[in-house]
Formats: sequence, structure tokens, C-alpha cells
Amino acid sequence: MNYKYILSSLFAGWSIMAAAQTSTVCNQDGTVTFKYKNDHAKEVLVDVQFAGRNPMQYDENTGLWTVTLGPAAPDMYPYCFVVDGVSVMDPQCDQYFPNEGFKNSLLEIPSRQGALAHDIKDVPHGTVDYIHYYSKSLGATNQAIVCLPPSYFTDKEKKYPVFYLISGTTDTEEVYYKVGRANYILDNLIAEGAAEEMIIVMPYGNPYKLLPAPPEAAGMPQTMFGKDVFSLDLVNDLMPYVEQHFRTINDADHRAIGGFSRGGNQGLSNGLHNLDKFSYLCSYSSFTSTTIPGVYDNADDTNSKIHLFWLGVGTDDFLYGNARDYMEFLDKHGIRSVKEFTHDKFGHTWMNAKYFLDKTLRLLFKPEAAEAAMKNGQPAPAATGQEQQFTAGVMARLFPKPIVSPEYKYDSIVFRFKAPDAKQVSFVSEMLDQPLAMQRDSDGIWQVEIEDHVNETYTYYFLVDGTPVADPQNMYLAPSKGFKPSICDNPSNVYHYAAMADIEHGIVSYDITKGEASYIPACCAGGCCCKKEEEKPAIIRLVPGKDDTIESWFKIGGADVMADKLIAQKKIRPVIITTSDKGEAVATLRADDYKTWPERRQALENILLQQK
Repeated sequence: MNYKYILSSLFAGWSIMAAAQTSTVCNQDGTVTFKYKNDHAKEVLVDVQFAGRNPMQYDENTGLWTVTLGPAAPDMYPYCFVVDGVSVMDPQCDQYFPNEGFKNSLLEIPSRQGALAHDIKDVPHGTVDYIHYYSKSLGATNQAIVCLPPSYFTDKEKKYPVFYLISGTTDTEEVYYKVGRANYILDNLIAEGAAEEMIIVMPYGNPYKLLPAPPEAAGMPQTMFGKDVFSLDLVNDLMPYVEQHFRTINDADHRAIGGFSRGGNQGLSNGLHNLDKFSYLCSYSSFTSTTIPGVYDNADDTNSKIHLFWLGVGTDDFLYGNARDYMEFLDKHGIRSVKEFTHDKFGHTWMNAKYFLDKTLRLLFKPEAAEAAMKNGQPAPAATGQEQQFTAGVMARLFPKPIVSPEYKYDSIVFRFKAPDAKQVSFVSEMLDQPLAMQRDSDGIWQVEIEDHVNETYTYYFLVDGTPVADPQNMYLAPSKGFKPSICDNPSNVYHYAAMADIEHGIVSYDITKGEASYIPACCAGGCCCKKEEEKPAIIRLVPGKDDTIESWFKIGGADVMADKLIAQKKIRPVIITTSDKGEAVATLRADDYKTWPERRQALENILLQQK
């Protein structure tokens, strides 16, 4: 093993992360200059949604790879650098695209005077809550995000309609928040008086991935809709949880469902199968089955139950043909719908997803406005025979069978990374004093098996010929500043939420305005239930490290899951855990006082166990 090469590559990799300069500059003429520092690379390209892949030029004087592209319209665009054939996130960009597979950074080209629906404006903002709930349909604990409107905590008697909003294939439950900016779009519309106040619930669309045993088609994204695990969980587990823990109006007139891509399919399918529960249905760049019993063959009854049936797709979307065919099918069966088409948002993209969301939020839970839109709905455009169609071949091209990494075995963990042309790939972890060399097989897949620290939660990455790369197969990415490593979190860990039984879970709430994160125990959701002063939850303050964000203590440190389990076991009394410096805390824990996340977690557990 060439330790000298590995160690020199490790330190070079860290220097790349530390020394890289601001990576993108949005110019006055609408162009964007991309910058990337990497002295080891032989070839670097930038892959950005508005321009595709383009080579970058190396400047020996500055050590920077640069290229200027565009102009492009103001919006948010996924991008990455392709370094000697390997895709890497921008180590100097804080915003990123959560996904089960690919790892992209986000470029935001600002608009003038807040012209975009998703702009972060000086208006009242609600909170973004991360929830865990036990799903009997899964036999495991599931997760979702709940966006609450600005008035939720000021008008404590008011109840709200609910919009279930689902992301696409390979997306996590975070995508309509971090890429689609659903909360900001809604906040802006509420401030304008253009949308009703509502709660948005964002489920995870692929719960099979959370199960210990993979489905028969291991590695393939979930493609069955209707009576599948997602649908059963949605109706039988998530909806009851939301209606029990949040102030909601629980009838069809006050529930909406929709989503983008696969999420649009799931939204339409579940909406049409449950017209007693949903009267607002939205599909963004998608379609659904044409064989739902009692729906399409009974137009009068179906139309009477749907306030809004909204369908949007780009004419340059690879799903356009299928979506258009579905619209025409509805027309032929007398099912009313609103149809919207775009031509300038690069097809099957989140630029379209945001645009469509803005359009529909203005109509949700507004019966008169929705009815006016439905009356004005136009028929589907005539087929030309040139429309793109989603086929099995397209599916295989877009979603090839992934490599499994990390693979959690009984007493070891296997990490894998595909880089056929790389000369040296190493595994780097905060738990190791030095990187480990990985071995390449005949398919160009590098592998290493770790037998130590199997039941710890820690960060890691791959060092590919000197370039740090997050694990593209691991959906759990550290929400750090700058370079974002992956998170190894074995489901057999004692504090892993997926392995928990049917217990009550608290809520992690992110306050956008204050830049704070707080865990509220289950007994205090909606307000503290403790009547006596001495029974009120103790406050524990967590201080993020210099490279951390307010998410880090929860997404890597697992502070909420640890508290949930200890409270459920009655080992501690309920506690509030927060990054806020307001209020009197019984203990303060600073991440930078400890070298690794396992050490931080152990310190937190020690503090929690003192709260008898």
C-alpha cells in the first residue's frame, strides 16, 4: 500500500477544499463565470442545466479552471464540475440538490427587484419542520417535512387546509423545499394576498429505500402507484399523523395533493383513488393510470368531486407525449381539467416544477377561482406524432441500476465508487488517522470494506486522484459549509430512527427568519403541556462547529432521534434542544470541543442522561 501517495493526496484534497475561491460570478449581462481550483486535474468541465457540459480553461497563474457561459434567465440551476470524468459538487457552494443518487450544487442567478416566485423576500416567513412518524404500512419509522405558514404560531386557534406535495424519482423529501423552495413561494404569495394560508406536507416518495430488506427489483426506483407502500403509508399513516399533530381542516374541500414527475403520478393516483379525501389535484410534468375504476367512466360524479384538476408540462419535456396523451384521454372522457404548457424551462426541470407550483398555489382552497380556471380549461393540443414518449428504454437510460454504497453488513460496511479511469481512489473518514486505499474491479468499481466503527455515525468521502468526492450513491449528505462529505449511518445504530419501534417523536423546526433550529419533544408539540414550572422541559443548547450549519447537530449528530428514544424509554424527562442562544440552558455543548461526530454524540448522550 502506497501510504506516502495516499497521505500526500489526502492533504492535497483538503487544500483544494480550503483554498478554493468563490466559484460562480453572475455577471451584469446575464452570463455566469464558473471558477474551480484543482491543481491535480487534467481536464475539467462544468455541467449546468442552462448550457450543458462545457470545457473549462486552466490558468497557471491563478491555479483556477474558468469558463463564462450564458446569458441565462434568472432562476436556480443545478450544476457540477466534471473532473477527469468524475462528477463533483462545487466545494465552495453552500446550496445543494438533495437526491438519492447524483450530487449537484445549485446556482442562483438573481432576479431584479424580486421578480421570481421563489425569491427570498422581506415578508413574514413560516417554519420548516422535519418529522418522524411510525408507519404501520412500512413496519418502520418514516420521515417527512411540514411547512407551516407565518401565522401558525401567532393565531393558535386557527386551523389550516393541507397540500401534500411530492417530489420526483430519486428525490428526497427535501427537494421541494431546498430546490423547489415551496415554503418561500407560499410565503410570498400569502404576503401578496394571492394564496390562502395552508400547511404543505412533503413526503418521501420512495419509502422502499428505508426498509431493511430491499424490494425484488433491488436498486430500481419505485414505479408502481396506487396500492403500493407509498400510497398505503400516505393515507393510513402520514395523514393521520399530520391531522393529530397539526391544526388541520380534515375534509376533501381542504385537502390537495400533487407533485413533480413521479410525485405527480403518485399525487394524481392517490387523489383519484381517494376523491372522498382530496378535491384539489395537481400534476407537474407527469401523468397517471387510465384504468382507475369508477373515475373516468363516470365523468359527472368525478367532476362534482374535484374543485381543481391542474396539469402542467413543458413541450420540451421527455414526458410531454405521455402527459399530452393523458390530457387528451381526460377530454375524451369528459373529465374537466386545467392545462398549462411551457416552452422555455429546459424540459423536465425544477424550473418548471417551481413555475407550476406558483401557478397552482394561487388556486388551491379557493373554490371560486378554481372553478373559473376549470371553466376556462382548454382541450389538449392535437398530437403531431413527434412527441417524446417515456419508454422502458428511456427509464433504463435515466435510471441505470445503481451501485450499492454504503452496503451495511452484519459486522462490516462496504463502500463503492465507480471511476474506471482513475489511477488511485482512497476512502477518507473522520474516524481514520489516514485514508484507506480502495481496490478496483474489472468494471471500474473501487471498493473497500470497513470492519471498525460499524455502529458509529460519521462523515466520509472518496479521494479520487487527489480530488475529494462525496459518495454519489449515498442520499445522506452532511449539510456542512463548503465541501459536503457523506454520512455513514448504519440502520443498526442504537440511535438510528429507522430501527425504532412505535414511539412518539418530537419535531425539528427550522426558523428561516432567525436562522435557528430547535427540537421540541412530542409532549410539547403545539405548546408545552407541563403545567408546573418544575415539569417544564430543560433546554440544552448546541453550538454548531465552524464548518457546520444549524442542520448539522440533527442530521449528523442525531440529537432529535437520541432524545426521542431516551424519552420513550423514560430514561430522561422531555427536553428542548436548540441552536438558539436565547433563554437559559442547563447545558451548552460546542461541536468544536470534540474531534469527531461520534465524540459529539457521546457528549450529548451524557448530558441528556443527566436530565432525570
